[in-house]
Amino acid sequence: VAVDVQASSSGVRGLLARPNFGAYRVAELDGRVAGCLLVTFEWSDWRNGVFWWIQSVYVHPDFRRRGVFKAMYRAVEAEARADTQVCGLRLYVERDN
Repeated sequence: VAVDVQASSSGVRGLLARPNFGAYRVAELDGRVAGCLLVTFEWSDWRNGVFWWIQSVYVHPDFRRRGVFKAMYRAVEAEARADTQVCGLRLYVERDN
């Protein structure tokens, strides 16, 4: 599926204007952006807490198989564990990607 550049650019700007919707995480290696992911928030009434959804994961081909996603995931996991409002992590996966 081709990415609609105009729609995704507007979406990124929209998220940056609304930090309560989520936040991007960026990994750097050797002075270059190696990867990024998006964490969005979902309130759970039955858990009385916030789930953090990990989505929009991308690792540049030059940095794949070097543990970039694992490092980003571990950093998000540590941050979530330190936040008493977070009740869980969820990872959005597109199986055909």
